[in-house]
Amino acid sequence: MTVLSRRPEPAPWQTVSWDGRDLGEWVTEIDGADVVINLTGRSVNCRYTQANRREIMDSRILSTQAIGRAFAQASRPPKLWMNISTATIYRHALDRAMDEATGELGGSEPDAPSTWRFSIDVARRWEQAFFDAPVPGTRKIALRSAMVMGPGSGGIFSVLLNLVRAGLGGKAASGRQFISWIHETDFLRAMDFLIAHEDLDGCINIAAPVPLPNSDFMRVLRQAYGTRIGLPASKWMLEIGAFFLRTETELILKSRRVVPGRLLQAGFEFSFPEWEAAARDLVKHWRQ
Repeated sequence: MTVLSRRPEPAPWQTVSWDGRDLGEWVTEIDGADVVINLTGRSVNCRYTQANRREIMDSRILSTQAIGRAFAQASRPPKLWMNISTATIYRHALDRAMDEATGELGGSEPDAPSTWRFSIDVARRWEQAFFDAPVPGTRKIALRSAMVMGPGSGGIFSVLLNLVRAGLGGKAASGRQFISWIHETDFLRAMDFLIAHEDLDGCINIAAPVPLPNSDFMRVLRQAYGTRIGLPASKWMLEIGAFFLRTETELILKSRRVVPGRLLQAGFEFSFPEWEAAARDLVKHWRQ
């Protein structure tokens, strides 16, 4: 396995330097590879200033285009290219779940905040750059991923668990907005499944089959951690907190009710289909 990184560090696998936008010596790693999985993209856990918006957009589109150029000049192009996308591409959904066949893409809602429209624009242009890349003979999969929950530090799970530990893990605003999620074990297993099933291509939702409203999601996490206290936060409190934490409330307030229609139809079986068991497992490993 070879990992492309802007800051290569010693690791059990081979690491090769790249800048995420220009062709370089790294293209030799593409030529003859079996599978390419692109997970590149600046974190969206930030304030959406003009500079940050540009970095969020460019880091995704330019890296995807660079990989496409590397494919085009390869003498032995990989058979499969999986490019990360996002479940945020779907509209704010309280009424029904969004699968690949019937889900409605967002961005046209008249009352959607500008930050929501920006995120959806990023997702649309990201996927367009991916599917526009001329790589005949290569199977393409856009991974519309929900939030990946892992026990390590720095991820979304550690952020949510820290709120619970501080007694602040109550519902956010109305608590009705849905959270789509996937346990990191199932994320990795889904990658293996997609590699093995050569009939699958196009856009695929990478999410657990049971999204939950924010209030229920946080209640289950509090129970898994072993606390009853979870102070709620109103919308105005979230806006103030997001300002001081240098992030955006979209990550909390937009309802992501996404389900993995194509994975389930293809026979994928989740190790953690429901949040209760997943939360207990994640808390257990966090404590180890």
